[in-house]
Amino acid sequence: MATEVRLPQFGEAIEEGTVVGCMVRVGDHVKKGDVIFEIETEKATLEMESPASGFVRYILVELEQTVEVGDVLLVLGEEDEDVPQSFIDSLKKNDSPAGTSEPQALITDVEPEEQHVVSAEDTEPENVVVSKPGTAVALTGRQKRIAEQMVRSKREIPCFYLSSKVDVTEPAKLKAGLGTGETEIGFDAFIIKAVATALVDFPIMTGQIAGDSIELADVINIGFTVAAPKGVVVPVVKDADKKDVTQIDREMRRLTEKALDESLGPDDVRGACITISNPGRLGVDVFIPIVIPGQCSGFGVGRIVEEYMSVRGDTAVRKMMNLSLSVDHKIANGEYAARFLDTVRKLLEDTSTYK
Repeated sequence: MATEVRLPQFGEAIEEGTVVGCMVRVGDHVKKGDVIFEIETEKATLEMESPASGFVRYILVELEQTVEVGDVLLVLGEEDEDVPQSFIDSLKKNDSPAGTSEPQALITDVEPEEQHVVSAEDTEPENVVVSKPGTAVALTGRQKRIAEQMVRSKREIPCFYLSSKVDVTEPAKLKAGLGTGETEIGFDAFIIKAVATALVDFPIMTGQIAGDSIELADVINIGFTVAAPKGVVVPVVKDADKKDVTQIDREMRRLTEKALDESLGPDDVRGACITISNPGRLGVDVFIPIVIPGQCSGFGVGRIVEEYMSVRGDTAVRKMMNLSLSVDHKIANGEYAARFLDTVRKLLEDTSTYK
């Protein structure tokens, strides 16, 4: 009996993806759990596994085609099973293409040795086409997905923005004492710990609209942005409120390495209730993020600079950082969000947060 293999729901906010790799051809036998496609989303390039065993009878998608969750990508059957053409035609009618980009090639027309599977090797300097003034640079599938999500955010999320200066002098000293060189803990781990701790007392900031209700997250998972070779991705630190800064830093390093290798899995990018972006490491003073659809808010982190401050009547040099918060006004009001931001500030400044 023919089995329809559909694009699964990789994550709550993932509604579509682009087929960038196919590991099978018509006639191949696959086992349940075998990787059959690579699907590029706005979050990562993900491996799609076969939900069943069988022989590939038809492949209904093309390389670089955009497909939606639930679309049929291929049909499995017995080795000599005769799948009626009328059945295949009905699947094609039901699954109209979601995207408008021109497909590169019909997967069924490509020999196995010619099939191109995107890998980290494709992003090495010698394999990258350098853009020149006056030329057009094609958007990658991930860039298209990100663009669509950002437009959706601006259209559907009425945002307001808050900002606060944070004195990180003491946590910077603590950070310096926890390790140096390759073992040095990144400051983002301190930020994630402070935000996760604050969210325990401000659960509305984890919410998302669900009909006439606000659905609160049952776990505190924090996303953080990484500039991967094929575009920005958002790996997720799970149960961040239950981890110390050393554990958070270790998890961030593991996920960042996978992001840079373009090897993040669905679970690595799933379930964030808030996202933190830190362009401060690139010299940016203030960054106001766009809220990712499906989340209530996002933090933007500025660079750490030394400033003269009045401390208990004396002038001292302190390490200061701008922290910006973007908030969906449908979910949280200004007073609640301001108290949340102030709590994050106090937690960041207090070294006891990290013990």
